[in-house]
Amino acid sequence: MTARALTAPTLTDHVRIHVAELVRLAAPVIVSRVGLMVMMAVDAAIVGRYGARELAYYGLGHLPASFMVQTGVGLLLGTVAMTAQAVGAGRPEECGKVLRRSLPYALLIGLIMAVLALFGQPLFLATGQAPDMAERGAAVLAVLGAGLPAMALYVALGFFLEGLKRPVPGMLVMIAGNIVNAGLAWALVWGWGPVPAMGAVGSAWATTAVRWFMAIALLLYVWNLRDRERWNVRGGFGGWWREGGAQRRFGYAAGLSLAVESLAFGGLGLIAGLIDPMAVAAYTVTLNLIALPFMAAVGVASATAVRVAVGYGRRDSAEMALAGWTGLGVTSAFLALVGVAYALFPAPIAGIYSADPALIERVAPLVAFSALVLVADGGQTVMGNALRGRNDSWVPTALHFVSYAVVMIPVSAYLALGLERGERGLVEGILVASLVSVTILAGRFAWLCRR
Repeated sequence: MTARALTAPTLTDHVRIHVAELVRLAAPVIVSRVGLMVMMAVDAAIVGRYGARELAYYGLGHLPASFMVQTGVGLLLGTVAMTAQAVGAGRPEECGKVLRRSLPYALLIGLIMAVLALFGQPLFLATGQAPDMAERGAAVLAVLGAGLPAMALYVALGFFLEGLKRPVPGMLVMIAGNIVNAGLAWALVWGWGPVPAMGAVGSAWATTAVRWFMAIALLLYVWNLRDRERWNVRGGFGGWWREGGAQRRFGYAAGLSLAVESLAFGGLGLIAGLIDPMAVAAYTVTLNLIALPFMAAVGVASATAVRVAVGYGRRDSAEMALAGWTGLGVTSAFLALVGVAYALFPAPIAGIYSADPALIERVAPLVAFSALVLVADGGQTVMGNALRGRNDSWVPTALHFVSYAVVMIPVSAYLALGLERGERGLVEGILVASLVSVTILAGRFAWLCRR
């Protein structure tokens, strides 16, 4: 038997193992991540059918809130990476220490963001929004701020379980949260019995209540794990700040990276506000439709980071490389299929969010065009997480800054306002930035793999 005959099936077996393990880890993570966007999609659809202008208030209030959530996710990313590395290195007792450094840190992040959420109206007025939009959008943001500490806790707990390769509980809590949210949002937006109709603010109250429900449920589960002694879950929180320096530093780069990306997308929403309120509503729906399948990419990216981190903990460069490229391939294939659906059925998909013919007319072309955005946008997040799983933190952050701050914002502004392409120009700018991002991140990962 020749060497080639031996090598080919061995490589095939390795790929098959990586795909199987990636899917096993990613499937529940995808449900959890998609669940976040499904919650927002349901809220947007309920609010959109209540009124197109209420949808504009909803979209404006969610712009800074989403930025803060994404920043918090990045800052806490050290939880999943260091937990996975401890598992890969055969030090299970370190996992609980990671968790007990993460929880107070998450609560601190959430409280700071809750305070910042109270200053929405000055922010919106300073960026040129109309007084009515600024006032009503700020009301939505303030209510969402009350749920940000809970969201940070849920993320930290979910990351810990993902690092242990146990993402299913987070998935189940997310499913339960979506069920509760659907009924609660409908009742608070439209009114039910003695509860008055609250429009966009009602959906924000539903989101906040459900986030606290999810955080408490997952905390109770983790604290009562059957094998909690093995993972050293219970113990004191003393010295969490002093001893968590390395963990926080890992998250600083990821937090800044996601903050830049989220801030850039939020900036496009503010540019949409300079066009007209209907442009904000159209951008909100389109961004939601991009973000919904993108959360599947985030789930695969998280699983990819775990797989790469385990390989890094074992000092196995070949396994790290295969884990990263497998994640990119699986993500690209899935998002391409979603893109085909978007391209074929843009008007019916847009109609899910609103019955307003004028809004559907503006959203449908954006849905069709966003099919091109999905693969590039999903690929860049997988490559960024693969690099972080390999302990390469600051270079992906710098590359994200180039792609989304240096490229996307000016290009989108020029297309939307300078060339008067409106909200379509904003989505075209997203495509340009995503292509730049996935290209340079994949190049960086390939170079590190060769090293």
